[in-house]
Amino acid sequence: MTVFNRSLSGAIGMNQKQRIVNLIENDRFRMRALSVVRSLNLPDWLIAAGFVRNLIWDDCFNKQTHVNDIDVIYYCREDMSDARDQLLEEQLKGICPDFPWSVKNQARMHIKNGDNPYKNALDAMGFWPEKQTSIGVKLDKEGGVEVLHCFELDLQFSGEITRNPARSQEVFDRRVSSKCWVKTWPGLTLPPE
Repeated sequence: MTVFNRSLSGAIGMNQKQRIVNLIENDRFRMRALSVVRSLNLPDWLIAAGFVRNLIWDDCFNKQTHVNDIDVIYYCREDMSDARDQLLEEQLKGICPDFPWSVKNQARMHIKNGDNPYKNALDAMGFWPEKQTSIGVKLDKEGGVEVLHCFELDLQFSGEITRNPARSQEVFDRRVSSKCWVKTWPGLTLPPE
């Protein structure tokens, strides 16, 4: 039986952003990935989505899951080609070949999603189907972890998967089903529609 660790969701003396920073800083794999991506000097970059979300859920449900992909996002209008993303993935694989890299320039992703152009990487995350997925991290110039998010951080520790109203219920339901999140973290719940 999986138990949701609610006692930690309101940890005394620690806000949610600091809790996320601590989780990332204590994960050598994630810190290595962040360091490698920072070395590329990409504009407006983050490692986002499950890279952060899954670590939080692992903490909340006392699990340890495998990182199945590393979603590197950045924002660059000068070169919005898919070829550039592929080249960046190859560069990352050259440094860490065993890491499951996925690179996407958010300056062109609005086309695939049928949205107006996004303003930056953070704005792009604001259109992702789940509120808990709309979070990313990067390293600042001093090597500290920065957390960028589109929705209140308490949602990250709520034990729920919440639909972003920018996307349809159908898109959300399809993602929840295909990703098998409730199977991986059996305590996760879906709020009523």
